[in-house]
Amino acid sequence: MRPLVISEAPTIVVALQDEIRRSAESRYDHRLHGVLLVAQGMTCPEVARLLGDAPRTVEYWVHRFEERGLAGLVEGPRFGRPRRLDDDQLKEISATLRRTPADLGLTANLWDGKTLAAFIEQRYTITLSVRQCQRMFRQLGFRLRKPRSVIAHADPEAQEAYKKTPSAGKQRRD
Repeated sequence: MRPLVISEAPTIVVALQDEIRRSAESRYDHRLHGVLLVAQGMTCPEVARLLGDAPRTVEYWVHRFEERGLAGLVEGPRFGRPRRLDDDQLKEISATLRRTPADLGLTANLWDGKTLAAFIEQRYTITLSVRQCQRMFRQLGFRLRKPRSVIAHADPEAQEAYKKTPSAGKQRRD
């Protein structure tokens, strides 16, 4: 039988690994498969290469399984700095970003990191950096829109007169 080939395999592998890491259940299943392969005689580096993890990670899974059984493979609490904004506030910010800053009494015409940081400071008395607010745009599914300059809508004759070099096909007469 001829082996099957997946087109764009490296991209697909990364996408599938991201999907596995996305939910607690799939991470648990991923660990189960790793421990199962070690139990069937594969080495931790072989399993790690096969599953796309670090060898040390597979070793941690096996040690936790040996110590606590299946409970050792269950997703534990994930540590990190708590979010400053809760889910309701993020929903409100997402709805707010669909309006213009001027509608809310801000001086800007378009949303950017600085304007969003000012809005969050004013509304929730929470200070976020401009960079955090720029990341928030992406997380909420928005992208930065830059205003077009006035010259884009200017008179074509005025633009031509402003240029340093004459247009192609036209020669200067001195």
